[in-house]
Amino acid sequence: MIEMISNPVIDCLLGHRSIRKYTDDDPTNEVLETVVRAGQQAPFASQTYSILLSRDRKKNPWNAPLLFTICIDAHKFEAIMKERDWTFRMNDLSFMFLSIQDASLAAENMIIAGRSLRMGSCLLGAASSRAVKIAEEYDLPERVFPLVQLTMGYPDENPPTRPRYPLNYTLFEDKYEFTRKDVLEAMRIMDEGYLAQDYYKKANAKIPITVGKEDKYTFDDYSWTEHICRKLGQWSPDPAGLTEQLLKRGFNLSRKNP
Repeated sequence: MIEMISNPVIDCLLGHRSIRKYTDDDPTNEVLETVVRAGQQAPFASQTYSILLSRDRKKNPWNAPLLFTICIDAHKFEAIMKERDWTFRMNDLSFMFLSIQDASLAAENMIIAGRSLRMGSCLLGAASSRAVKIAEEYDLPERVFPLVQLTMGYPDENPPTRPRYPLNYTLFEDKYEFTRKDVLEAMRIMDEGYLAQDYYKKANAKIPITVGKEDKYTFDDYSWTEHICRKLGQWSPDPAGLTEQLLKRGFNLSRKNP
């Protein structure tokens, strides 16, 4: 096995874990601005995102001192286009793909910056399904769409890092190819890693089966691959809910702009 290179940046990245318990200490304004500026320095196509902030611990998940909401934002870019006497013509689907890249890279930079400043964080992926509600909370104009939320603060827990696929199930050189043996080995690594940490048992997180299959698992053998299969095999088969959220925020992914 090849020994990996180690340095402070690599150690910071490889030590990532989601934090859901925070101390009472509040990050200073200097820390906050540093994290956001680091986010802005991520690679971008058009900077078509905006970041919302809540410091209301009583409302924020897990009483986190900071809750960021990273949004896809056509509204403020259209303001620039107006000044240049241009009309927005890119179709919303293409714009959404570009903006998801921009927003995601900014969020990742913020996470890394936070870790370098002794903070922890947790991404909340359900923001897009609550886009209309979040828009009401922040009084967002049309054409601003909440993509992901990020809690951040000083950790009051020290969970282990979570398992990842083996490299040969992630990196494909010259040709995309894997065998059933590779699949089973990737499953084994993920499942044994999570079982060793009692992750789902401690969280009491077992997704019920709703599609007519028998549930043969207990927390002694219920692990990551079964958990993710239940998500992808049962949740949101109809895109209408997300499509409705997008439409209400002013994005029509099937429309050709004039």
